[in-house]
Amino acid sequence: MKKGIVLEGGAMRGMFTSGILDVLMENGVEFDGAVGVSAGMTFGCNLKSKQIGRAIRYNLKYANDPRYGTFKSWLKTGNIYEADFCYNQLPFELDKFDTETFRKNPMEFYCVVTDAMTGKPVYHKCTTGTKRDMAYIRASASIPVVSKMVKIGDGYYCDGGAADSIPLKFMEGKGYDKNVVVLTRDRSYRKKPGKLDAVYKVLLCNYPGAAKALINRAEMYNKQREYVEAKEAAGEIFVFYPPEELTISRTEHDPEKLQQVYDMGRAEAVKRLDELKEFLDHKIKKFAE
Repeated sequence: MKKGIVLEGGAMRGMFTSGILDVLMENGVEFDGAVGVSAGMTFGCNLKSKQIGRAIRYNLKYANDPRYGTFKSWLKTGNIYEADFCYNQLPFELDKFDTETFRKNPMEFYCVVTDAMTGKPVYHKCTTGTKRDMAYIRASASIPVVSKMVKIGDGYYCDGGAADSIPLKFMEGKGYDKNVVVLTRDRSYRKKPGKLDAVYKVLLCNYPGAAKALINRAEMYNKQREYVEAKEAAGEIFVFYPPEELTISRTEHDPEKLQQVYDMGRAEAVKRLDELKEFLDHKIKKFAE
């Protein structure tokens, strides 16, 4: 049996995911593989490097840094989250990402990005946590219009959530048959059609795939939610939802709100920890029999 975990994005709603993952690490809950989208990757990668508390620590510390999620950064660099600060200085100097543990940990970790020309999802397997992996992690969290496309090799990539917001089917296709899904939207949420379709067509005219993916995102996302809920109802997956709507801003700068959402994730994980362990162990025992 292969145990996997799927981490949805959602910008600073990812603090909810961080709280859950820290509790799981503290209690020795491990997975054979993981896939992260956008913030699900930028914060979730700490699961493979086994760095409990790192995501909430640096988000609290730099919540009001002008390089971190500000209009000023966007005007100056073209990225609302300054690329050099977020994907070079922060992980390799200011709050070091443990690349050695990341590399040695046998858990597979996939990063979802959107091919800006085709609009199709691309799944990069991160193995070292260093320069090339960081490029994909950056691309996965690069929201079009407020972030530049990320060039990797001969391709251009952006926000993984545009093409595959909840990559459960990807994990199933990789042979992971015991999956946990961490969502950052409450159970009742459904995505409404966007109002920026015309804007995307104009501003992303050089990246037709990205524009198309964004225009079709609501339909894609809602189908994925229906699939997740059907699998959950059948007892085939385990799903964490925020217990209520997360009203936190995508670029939240209030440390108290960041802490509140993180604590909400921790509380949900603690409350359902025994249920989760039973789910993960049950099918393994049945398979052994």
